[in-house]
Amino acid sequence: MKKIAYFLAVMFCFVAFSPATTAAPVKKEKVKTELSPEEEARLAEINSRVDEIKAMDFSEMSKDEIKEVRDELRGMKKEAKKMGGGIYLSVGAIIIILLILILVT
Repeated sequence: MKKIAYFLAVMFCFVAFSPATTAAPVKKEKVKTELSPEEEARLAEINSRVDEIKAMDFSEMSKDEIKEVRDELRGMKKEAKKMGGGIYLSVGAIIIILLILILVT
């Protein structure tokens, strides 16, 4: 009986994890969200600031100035992602949700 249980456990692992790794990546269509005029103006402002930063000469800057510019870019990136919207779930969160659903049913 133990041999059958071990065999079934190993086969379950192969079946559960191998198709996900060998499957071709699925291209997801991005849904365009409508932005208000204020948000569009802010995105244009962010884009112009990023272009200015790309044109800067970093060799003449001190480490502190470079760090400030990097932090500014990270902040603008976070703000732009918030405007884009979307919900992101990690693999762990999905597993926990599935376990809760199984336990509830």
